[in-house]
Amino acid sequence: MSLYEKLGGEAAVTAAVDIFYRKVLADDRISHYFDSVDMDGQAVKQKAFLTMVFGGPNNYTGKDMREGHKHLKGLNDTHVDAVIELLGETLKELGVGDDDIAQIAGIANSVRDDVLNR
Repeated sequence: MSLYEKLGGEAAVTAAVDIFYRKVLADDRISHYFDSVDMDGQAVKQKAFLTMVFGGPNNYTGKDMREGHKHLKGLNDTHVDAVIELLGETLKELGVGDDDIAQIAGIANSVRDDVLNR
């Protein structure tokens, strides 16, 4: 069973992304990176991306992590840590188990260098 199926499929990813971005926009550490972002479009891309990386249907057509983040000035490890922290809080709130949250954090950490363009 894929992580996507284990988490609850499309409904679970949709709920997670919606809650996650509410947390992101309320977090002073990273919210400024989203000031000029179309959040509806961002949520659609994020849902497709997470669906793909969790082993669900691959309908992601966005940029790769390096290309998608290279324009963000000053982005560093503390920002990536904040994203992973908020994602973990979101998943915990949705009842996802610690082992699955750790696996998802590992997936997020696996693209850290690309996100930070190093």
